[in-house]
Amino acid sequence: MFARLALCSRLPSRIRQSNVCPVSTRGYSQAKFVLPRPHGKSSAHRSELKQAKRIVVKLGSAVVTRGDECGLALGRLASIVEQVAVLQNQGREMMIVTSGAVAFGKQRLRHEILLSQSVRQALHSGQNQLKDMSVPVLEARACAAAGQSGLMALYEAMFTQYSICTAQILVTNLDFHDEQKRRNLNSTLHELLRMNIVPIINTNDAVVPPPVPNSDLQGVNVISIKDNDSLSARLAVEMKADLLIALSDVQGLYDSPPGTDDAKLIDIFYPGDQQSITYGTKSRVGIGGMEAKVKAALWALQGGTSVVIANGTDPKVTGHVITDIVEGKKIGTFFSEVKPAGPTVEQQTEMARHAGRALASLLPEQRGEIICCLAELLTEKKDEILSANRKDMELAAGRLSQPLINRLSLSTAKLNSLAIGLRQLAVSSGNSVGRVLRRTRVANSLELEQITVPIGVLLVIFESRPDCLPQVSALAIASGNALLLKGGKEASNTNKILHQLTQEALSIHGVADAIQLVSTREEVEDLCKLDKMIDLIIPRGSSELVRDIQRAAKGIPVLGHSEGVCHVYVDSEASIDKAIDVVKDSKCDYPAACNAMETLLIHRDLLRTPIFDQIIDMLRTQQVKIHAGPRFASYLTFSPSEVKSLRTEYGDLECCIEVVDGLQDAVDHIHKYGSSHTDVIVTENEETAEQFLQLVDSACVFWNASSRFADGYRFGLGAEVGISTARIHARGPVGLEGLLTTKWVLRGEGHTVADFSEQGSMKYLHETIPVPQGNFN
Repeated sequence: MFARLALCSRLPSRIRQSNVCPVSTRGYSQAKFVLPRPHGKSSAHRSELKQAKRIVVKLGSAVVTRGDECGLALGRLASIVEQVAVLQNQGREMMIVTSGAVAFGKQRLRHEILLSQSVRQALHSGQNQLKDMSVPVLEARACAAAGQSGLMALYEAMFTQYSICTAQILVTNLDFHDEQKRRNLNSTLHELLRMNIVPIINTNDAVVPPPVPNSDLQGVNVISIKDNDSLSARLAVEMKADLLIALSDVQGLYDSPPGTDDAKLIDIFYPGDQQSITYGTKSRVGIGGMEAKVKAALWALQGGTSVVIANGTDPKVTGHVITDIVEGKKIGTFFSEVKPAGPTVEQQTEMARHAGRALASLLPEQRGEIICCLAELLTEKKDEILSANRKDMELAAGRLSQPLINRLSLSTAKLNSLAIGLRQLAVSSGNSVGRVLRRTRVANSLELEQITVPIGVLLVIFESRPDCLPQVSALAIASGNALLLKGGKEASNTNKILHQLTQEALSIHGVADAIQLVSTREEVEDLCKLDKMIDLIIPRGSSELVRDIQRAAKGIPVLGHSEGVCHVYVDSEASIDKAIDVVKDSKCDYPAACNAMETLLIHRDLLRTPIFDQIIDMLRTQQVKIHAGPRFASYLTFSPSEVKSLRTEYGDLECCIEVVDGLQDAVDHIHKYGSSHTDVIVTENEETAEQFLQLVDSACVFWNASSRFADGYRFGLGAEVGISTARIHARGPVGLEGLLTTKWVLRGEGHTVADFSEQGSMKYLHETIPVPQGNFN
């Protein structure tokens, strides 16, 4: 067999049967040992790639080589080696099919030729002729012969940094045609993998036929990757690999040539779809092109190996492209034999945008009819809704914390309350879309209007709370926005029936597709990358969820609230009855809500007074667990458990009590430890109260009223998409107004800017015109 095996000179001191090496790498988590998945059928979904045990990484010439095709892209190669090492040390079996020998050899031979020419010319012709030196076209096989050893030495040096040994195997197509040679190759590779060695495989370009010249490169022979495309596919099937990652210089497979206006990256490619795509030009190096990659990928897929084609040259993703693919993230094009039953999330977004524009064009009365219909369905179908909710509750028992289970639960009272809020919204939202906010006469017969319009496509991501779905849907309908909903899997049954009822209501005016429920296995991070399709993201859930979405949503605005660390400050001049009622309601009415009190601030003059004792007795009666703040604990001989953090959102019958010296101390505490959500003062001193209302910089600030009033329904907004603690666009409970933006409409009669120049005949007036009642429509 023409397969040369060259083990690295320094074998590991032991065969690491555990397949885990305790090395430190940049920012990558060390996963547990990966159990092998049964081979014979490729992964149906990206999420299953996490189970891939045996992985082939194919590095195209464009990935390995520099832009000048003479030498290797060392930084890129080092990053790839690091990722392969990380996966290898997680217990996976990694193999690399690499190009690069010709490029490395070309660099070496050019250097030698130039050095030789410069010496000869210096001896015979003088220095003045050095500038006339030219390098002849180098034969690719000679370059490969000169570059193989250097390429392998480079890989060996890089992998040594991670305590990983490598081995080189050179093959030709003939090695796969002879049965004995195939068995020998298979045996060699299995033995290397058993010893935890990474095989580096390449076609033996020193003996293969020369590549066909590429006219796009002015006749210069380039590196052939055609054999490596087929080699990686053959090798993956031969070795029963779980995953083949083919890295090139394009993001993946497009439905039309990349770079054209309508070209869209194909997320998932299915066998039989090749007739629906058009191939573009080939890579800057190599002769295989994307068509060869697709054929090789389909061949591997049919052999039971999952395939992903992705970009290995983009500096934004090169450092984590391989590990991201294995983690199931939406990178490149994933080849799958299983088509989903429904539309992809991209298709859902397109459907929602199209139907959303039709929704925005409806009359206000028609949008109101849809919302009223949804309200009726919530009460008419309450038995089906509650039955689905009981299934979710049963599945959640023992898996979710009590606060999350409380948020998951629905009741007849909740549904009735939702229906009332929706009807209220239907009545109050009549003139919201298309309302004229400002009119200006810019000049004679040139009038400008600013009007309200929908934002576009909203993505609302929510955890646990299924009652969020009809609330947000009604607000989207009233504001004429398209909507994508991504709920937690813990509420999947309830969300499904609520979405069906929402679409049933929308269908009365033919816009059922305007609201879509994302039920595919889309990761939230992948949804946040749809910056060309989604206009605003609204997360509703834990502070961790909000932070994760804010980090992932690059290019899409996020309207979210952080955790609800709400305070109630009981002033020295507070009424006993009011203080007890406000504290009790703020903490105990619905402890899981984001507007529930988490920290009780007590004026130090109230310690050891009847009002303080009665508040403590009330909390104990309500079975509220008390945590002592540092200052409060210092006043007590035997104190409750000291709080771990003053920024804690308990979401349960727990709260922190802390002592403050007065108004300013309370305000400073709120600013330091609060989340700018909702904060309350209880006092009979109007001057103190007004100072508190002015100084506290939160979305909601109350005087002698429970923090639980921070709610869109209670504010008269009908419903809310959440409470925003941001400082732009919308703040506090975000209702209908927070889901609208504006556009400018200018009406003229052939006006030009030149008319208003020094030589022009017109002058600006900028006169305010009274705003008419009713809609722009």
